[in-house]
Amino acid sequence: MGGQGPNAGEDNATQVEPSGHPGGSSAAARRPEGAAGRDTSTGDDAGAVRRAELADGLARVRARIAAACAAAGRDPGEITLVAVTKTYPASDVVHLRHLGVRDVGENRDAEAAPKAALVAGALAGWAPGAAGTGAAAFGGGPLTWHYIGQLQRNKARSVVRYADMVHSVDRESLVDALAAAVARERPDRPLDVLLQLSLDGAVGRGGVPEPELMALAEAVVRRPELRLRGLMAVAPLDWEAARAFGVLAEYTAKFLVGYPTATVLSAGMSGDLAEAIAFGATHVRVGSAILGSRPPAGLA
Repeated sequence: MGGQGPNAGEDNATQVEPSGHPGGSSAAARRPEGAAGRDTSTGDDAGAVRRAELADGLARVRARIAAACAAAGRDPGEITLVAVTKTYPASDVVHLRHLGVRDVGENRDAEAAPKAALVAGALAGWAPGAAGTGAAAFGGGPLTWHYIGQLQRNKARSVVRYADMVHSVDRESLVDALAAAVARERPDRPLDVLLQLSLDGAVGRGGVPEPELMALAEAVVRRPELRLRGLMAVAPLDWEAARAFGVLAEYTAKFLVGYPTATVLSAGMSGDLAEAIAFGATHVRVGSAILGSRPPAGLA
């Protein structure tokens, strides 16, 4: 089934993947929610255990991606795995980078901004040029930060300081806010954006309805501060994944006629990445299948 919720982007905070998350039900696989989570050492025994858990989860997900690509006749090299680290500590992001992950996703600015700064500090001596956050430090360097959650205009200035790509652009007022923020905070570095497409037109879940998609795309391409890279979508809760991504593929084909260079398609999460890949996803957003189950909000 699909999985769209109020923070469209990755799996539910309490979802546990049947395909296996690292460490099974181990308490070490659970992380509290917070601005940057509870940090763990990357050098002691606990850090080594956690890195092993993450390595196991990452291997499982990469195997699933490879299998999905084989079934679809695609090259796994076409797929970007975005590890969704919301509610997990900065140390997990550092572990993931050392395990070869280059793309991480967040959906709450209040958590993501301090986490990006902590990660930058931890990686500063590990990769040349990684002394800051965002595209200046990580574009082409150790990490690419993806903002995947619904975004309020008043958070635009903060988000553009660390995010390399925003997946959830769904209205012209947000286009204007992001462009203004880029002009102020990083005028020499345009921001990559994806348009979030609503597949069912439901109000309150984020996403632009398909009839309004082209007008929103035009609003983006008029702003030199932004680069239109493609589309993002989440399967509605009451739709089968194949139905959702089949509809998305049809909309994407029409979109590419007008915007042939906007080839990124961000779709698929822990539970439906195979279906998304079958219908053309280039980016899959996976959290719990790599990092373990998330506790209910407020559980330490």
